[in-house]
Amino acid sequence: MSLDDAQIVNVNIPQQQSPNNSSSQEQIQSKSWRTNSLQEPGFVDLGSKRVPHGSRQGDVDSERFSISMSHREINDEDARLVYVNDPLKTNERFEFAGNSIRTAKYSVFSFLPRNLFEQFHRVAYIYFLIIAILNQLPQLAVFGRGASILPLSFVLLVTAVKDAYEDWRRHRSDRIENNRMCSVLVNEKFQEKKWKDIQVGEIIKFSVDDTIPCDAVLLSTSDPTGVAYIQTINLDGESNLKTRYAKQETLSKIPEKDMINGLIRCEKPNRNIYGFTGTMEIDGKPLSLGPSNIVLRGCVLKNTNWAVGVVVYCGRETKAMLNSSGAPSKRSRLETRMNREIILLSVFLVALCMAVSVCAGVWLKRHESELEILQFYRKRDYSEPEVENYNYSGVGMEIFFTFLMSVIVFQIMIPISLYISMELVRVGQAYFMIRDDKMYDETSNSRFQCRALNINEDLGQIKYVFSDKTGTLTENKMEFKYASIFGVDYSGERTNFEGEQRGYCIEVDGQVWRPKMKVEVDKELLELSKTGNSTKAGKHIFDFFLALAACNTIVPIVVDTSDPAEKLVDYQGESPDEQALVYAAAAYGFMLMERTSGHIVINIQGERQRFNVLGMHEFDSDRKRMSVILGFPDGSVKVIVKGADNSMFGIIDNSINLDIIKATEGHLHSYSSIGLRTLVVGMRELGVPEFEQWQSSYETASTAVMGRVALLRKVAINLENNLEIVGASAIEDRLQKGVPEAIESLRKADIKVWVLTGDKQETAISIGYSSKLLTSNMRRLVINSNSKMSSKKSLEDALVTSKNFLASEDEDTGGSDGNTNSVALIIDGTSLVYILDTELEEKLFQLASNCAVVLCCRVAPLQKAGIVALIKKRTDDMTLAIGDGANDVSMIQMADVGIGISGQEGRQAVMASDFAMGQFRFLVPLLLVHGHWNYQRMGYMILYNFYRNAVFVLVLFWYVLFTGFTLTTAITEWSSVLYSVLYTSVPTIVIAILDKDLSRRSLMTYPQLYGAGQRQESYNSTLFWLTIADTLWQSIVVFYVPLFAYWKSDIDGSSLGDLWTLAVVFLVNIHLAMDVIRWTWISHASIWGSIIATCICVIIIDVIPVLPGYWAIFELASQGSFWVCLLGIQIAALVPRFGIKMVKQHCKPSDIQIASEADKFGNSMELGGQEIEMNPARR
Repeated sequence: MSLDDAQIVNVNIPQQQSPNNSSSQEQIQSKSWRTNSLQEPGFVDLGSKRVPHGSRQGDVDSERFSISMSHREINDEDARLVYVNDPLKTNERFEFAGNSIRTAKYSVFSFLPRNLFEQFHRVAYIYFLIIAILNQLPQLAVFGRGASILPLSFVLLVTAVKDAYEDWRRHRSDRIENNRMCSVLVNEKFQEKKWKDIQVGEIIKFSVDDTIPCDAVLLSTSDPTGVAYIQTINLDGESNLKTRYAKQETLSKIPEKDMINGLIRCEKPNRNIYGFTGTMEIDGKPLSLGPSNIVLRGCVLKNTNWAVGVVVYCGRETKAMLNSSGAPSKRSRLETRMNREIILLSVFLVALCMAVSVCAGVWLKRHESELEILQFYRKRDYSEPEVENYNYSGVGMEIFFTFLMSVIVFQIMIPISLYISMELVRVGQAYFMIRDDKMYDETSNSRFQCRALNINEDLGQIKYVFSDKTGTLTENKMEFKYASIFGVDYSGERTNFEGEQRGYCIEVDGQVWRPKMKVEVDKELLELSKTGNSTKAGKHIFDFFLALAACNTIVPIVVDTSDPAEKLVDYQGESPDEQALVYAAAAYGFMLMERTSGHIVINIQGERQRFNVLGMHEFDSDRKRMSVILGFPDGSVKVIVKGADNSMFGIIDNSINLDIIKATEGHLHSYSSIGLRTLVVGMRELGVPEFEQWQSSYETASTAVMGRVALLRKVAINLENNLEIVGASAIEDRLQKGVPEAIESLRKADIKVWVLTGDKQETAISIGYSSKLLTSNMRRLVINSNSKMSSKKSLEDALVTSKNFLASEDEDTGGSDGNTNSVALIIDGTSLVYILDTELEEKLFQLASNCAVVLCCRVAPLQKAGIVALIKKRTDDMTLAIGDGANDVSMIQMADVGIGISGQEGRQAVMASDFAMGQFRFLVPLLLVHGHWNYQRMGYMILYNFYRNAVFVLVLFWYVLFTGFTLTTAITEWSSVLYSVLYTSVPTIVIAILDKDLSRRSLMTYPQLYGAGQRQESYNSTLFWLTIADTLWQSIVVFYVPLFAYWKSDIDGSSLGDLWTLAVVFLVNIHLAMDVIRWTWISHASIWGSIIATCICVIIIDVIPVLPGYWAIFELASQGSFWVCLLGIQIAALVPRFGIKMVKQHCKPSDIQIASEADKFGNSMELGGQEIEMNPARR
């Protein structure tokens, strides 16, 4: 249940009014009072103040914030003052934002500077910009000035074009949105006006199926009771209808005829879409305003012919626009490690440059007297009649200039192309994840969503999974199963329960109405429910099902069927629990037909009865219950309360029916132990004085100028006491398909699964067993404490017990790994209050580290985030949180990877997540398959990029040693520029997107293979230094083989440069080809096509007369020694690598290599019935 209360309407027929029973209730006014803000506002920025994860302090802080917030709203200085139907006066003091919106980032004039500014936030881009600028200086010009800026310009251009296209689409969308039309009251007439011209203070009118253009307080609706039904799917993704209300004092006013004047004092614009607080003065009378009185931009009016409201927030100040932030920004663990290696490469680059510059200084000092006559290094220029000095600035400055020139020549040691390659690879990986049919949910018609592209590879390194239970492990589609009514258990164990499908129906105006969902009924209970109040048992059953039908915020929607004479009643609401209870009541003959703000109509065993809704206190997280005050047809007034057992038994009168209470508690325990969700129902009659006292207190609280939330809660608590127990309900929330198998696979992958739920401990434990999270051979450690001292003692005892148990198991199993599977920790939220954010956290961490499973029950949302933080602060292991509701948002945002389930509780979790999917079982292919592939590919690609660029730089370095450290290059400047942009970039990206080291079948069959990512086998310091060593060897082969082959020949530098260029490109592409496991035609085309493209480019460069090395490649290729060198380089450079790989694979193969070999012979192994033996897990 949430603050946005869903209520009821008949879609296809006009509302039918029941006879008014006011005569029988002369002393009690039949009015509707509803708590507008019992819940604290969510999504509110609390500033820099840290909110503890223990629930008690967090709740206190929230309440204090709400009280102070209410106080600020009333003060003119801190409040927004809106003069109804007077936009000029409203905007006189402060010019509020207009209703024009702009989601585009750039304008025509700001695009270039702003886009460049954003792109240069990357330090690597600044580095290459400095390199390009240095190359423009005459003293440092190594490459041509145009060639030096080409790589950076290309990367900047590609990104700018992408950004420009995306922004053009935003501009087009903004233009369409701003030019939509709406009816606005102008000179006592509603006139059409563009959305962008609407102002704060104006009165607007919108019709059924219209999208609401701004945030507006309702004044009147087409419904005589002031109800408007809205759909918020564009705002929060929820498709269920919500109800909003116009105040009774403004209902009768007709804007075109009656002059509507008033003043609204409301809170300043904020992001909280579930909260609103303000007051409205109409005709001198102050009226309280809450979330149920405001409609928000983007919502759609449904089942209401028209509604009129006054605009309070426009444009960028509307709640929808304030919440229009993108997906959360996170950086992957692999990229963080990569940045460390880039720093090492930078140090290596500086060392190379220092070596060249120092050697150049020594050479200059040694030949100082010969500099004027040396053939290739002259201080003077004799080519002109007048002898001129070169720009020679002395040995010291020459050393400095040589260092800078070295940086320019060796610049690609820092791989600029790696950044854009990673972005493209992640897009490709995301495409295949989204298109994976194994992660397509047919029930919700939803595919996997990738909302954060930059952490794809983190999916392959997860060690901890933190999961919500309801809606994540379970379907969150509730089904009424059992009932305990006044101490009698109707669970089918002692009754004739045959699982009959009961299709209850009623007749309305010649049409048959049936509940949309059928419910299994107990035959005995069904027969007793038909007896009405004639027997004692019948009366208790009557009260129970009446409470289920009345105490809720469900909206009955009457929908057409293929048969014109039959209608279906669809009960819509935000709480699946409430829906299940209302459907159950209907199945037993208590069918909710109609709800307005002032009354409900229930068909009870064929008799239509109207009950006046005199007041309602909705569910909130503190009370954990809701209550409704009903005026009965006989004139009596009763309060009905429904809530969690731990909150209800404290307000039930124990002085009467004690045996009934004990029996009910026993039934609740038995229901919980088999995994059912339970609620307790209580009721009592109100006398006239007590009701009038409540009415007065409620009106005072709802119009309070400060502390309204706390006062309304106090009114509710004062009302909800001394109840007589009516009964309890048991609802089954079935496990999602494939959950037990998914958890088993995750456990085999050495991923620890923790479940954090707000359910009772018994219910959570039962679900734990049915989902295979808990097993019968596990040692369960349970901590239920109610003080800090008891929590400390429980932790210490559990820690000793777990260590002793594991030690004994270690002796029994001979020290084999995996013994932590035998311990499970179960802890409740009350204990966590005293543990989180205290010195006891460390003991909890030590205990949890000894356990394979941790089950946290009755936990608050902040406690969920605190549990995740407990692991993140103390380990380097990757964490993943998965949930489906708003109460999971803090946990999802705290974890390294957050996944939202598109479930029954709206889309708050999805909007806060990095990835979203429809079912928990999809976590297995996501992590074990795509996570593994993404990590392995990205790790290899990063190392390959380091190798690819370093081997080219080292070839240039070796050449410098033979040219007097002058930094002249045999390789043409265009080949140097195109090397990382064109010659070698495409194969890297293609292979990183398409290659698969293992098949999906192997990864799903052997979850242990996932451990390679947890152990960082694809990217680590050892692999980095081995790659550097291999790079060093290959660069030596590439450079020295042609050098010695042509040592005494008359070959020129340009020809050697072409040979080195082709040799390096051939080498790095063949190196890549050696590591490809799954060949496709795209892989072949990219690798061999890059080699062909390089040959073509070298030929084109050498046929341009103005460039150095004219016709060199043709002279070179005409000699047999060229082809011998080219072949010899490939063999000599790659044989050591090939040999080491072969020895390692045969002598000490990894799990991946074992499984890869099995993939190759998969069919024959299947026929032979052989199994693959994996290496023991390394922790």
